[in-house]
Amino acid sequence: MALRKTSKISPLGPTVDGAFYRQIYDRFRDAITSGVLRPHDRIPSARALAKEMGLARGTIEAAYSLLAAEGYIQARGQAGTIVTPGLKPRTPVSVSVPRPDSRLASPSFRPDSILPFQMGLPALDAFPRKIWARLGARCVRSMQPSDMVHPAVDGLPALRAQIAVYLQVSRGINCSACQVFVTSGYRHSIELIARALLKSGDRVWLENPGYPPTRELLGNMQIAPVPVAVDQDGMVVSDGMKLAPRARAAVVTPAHQSPLCVSLSLPRRLALLDWATQNSAWIIEDDYDGEYRYISRPLPALKSLDRDGRVVYAGTFSKVILPSIRLAYFVVPEAQVERFEQIGQLFSEGSPELTQRIVSAFITEGHFARHIQRMRKLYAERRNATATGLESVLGKHMRIDSQPGGMHLILRLQGQQSDRQLVARMRGEGLYGEALTDWKVGSNEASALLLNFTNIDSQRTAETLGKRIRDLI
Repeated sequence: MALRKTSKISPLGPTVDGAFYRQIYDRFRDAITSGVLRPHDRIPSARALAKEMGLARGTIEAAYSLLAAEGYIQARGQAGTIVTPGLKPRTPVSVSVPRPDSRLASPSFRPDSILPFQMGLPALDAFPRKIWARLGARCVRSMQPSDMVHPAVDGLPALRAQIAVYLQVSRGINCSACQVFVTSGYRHSIELIARALLKSGDRVWLENPGYPPTRELLGNMQIAPVPVAVDQDGMVVSDGMKLAPRARAAVVTPAHQSPLCVSLSLPRRLALLDWATQNSAWIIEDDYDGEYRYISRPLPALKSLDRDGRVVYAGTFSKVILPSIRLAYFVVPEAQVERFEQIGQLFSEGSPELTQRIVSAFITEGHFARHIQRMRKLYAERRNATATGLESVLGKHMRIDSQPGGMHLILRLQGQQSDRQLVARMRGEGLYGEALTDWKVGSNEASALLLNFTNIDSQRTAETLGKRIRDLI
């Protein structure tokens, strides 16, 4: 029932002449003309609405009679009363809704859509939905009253244990379940880490270019981001030492730098660890898609080299399972477990336990490992097909970077083209893209498009989409 978009109808206001029916009439008329109630939407029966609002049924019927007489609603007998089909909502003239700046084409990281080349999405067509549905049904059937209370703020113990085992085997991280904290996403992870280890006024190294939400989130917490350049070997650690030698932390993406996809070299990994140890600083390792490397085996995590307890490792299920489950995690040094437990009690509400149980079963029964293996092979194929298809159409306008892994391509624009303007035009035509300059602090980064390839199923599809991009250049 369309009217019940709020949990409770608010009480009517005071009236001099007792015309409550008029207030009810006004509410429905405004809802219909503004488009909140749409043609064919069913409205409550007079009896039900009278009971809910504590009014006489005749008062409601008087309002409904007036609405029907003016053509706003129609009675359909047993089918109830509906908003008249064919009514068009009026365009409000007194309310001005600001529109986003199309020059920046700034996405909400990430939008709730599925567009060609959309960043942040795994291969949705290849997800094992039948297996997931079976596990979900089993978890629901086995629920007990103890499973229906508030979830543990640090995460389901079974899932924490499974994550610890997975990280030991696949990423070389030696940790116990108590060091693993489950969150509702990357931003939640960063917020909890910052609250536990940092304070207002602290300075933190961030890769430049780098993931924009990290910079925005820390800035909103009054933590000062220090942009540190990235080259073919990852974050230039020596630059960070010159810019802010006493910074309290560094946020890095060592496996596949976000967004350039280069890997942090071993000398720089060691230099970063030495800096953190000598300055009692923290390293936040964001390993958002480290599983997807196509030229060799996935690289060991930076955390696996940590001997002094200075690295907090952050991972996510968004890229390897689905973004919609809203599950991520991080691993803290053993000495910091108690501190993070305290912070979790204050600032975390826990993630839905049913979802965690399904993920735990998905891992325990081997589906998770098999899914990653299949996706690694599929993504290698789709990356090659997408790159080949786009290059055949856009070769005169763009150059595609060679990358060892990741889930997106980088298309360097030739000449003086603006990546922001091109992305804005693409959005207008139903195509997704992100502008590299939106990930950069400063203006010396060359223009480039960031395009996800995981949902591009063939070279032909890439060519067709590439032609649409070419028409916008």
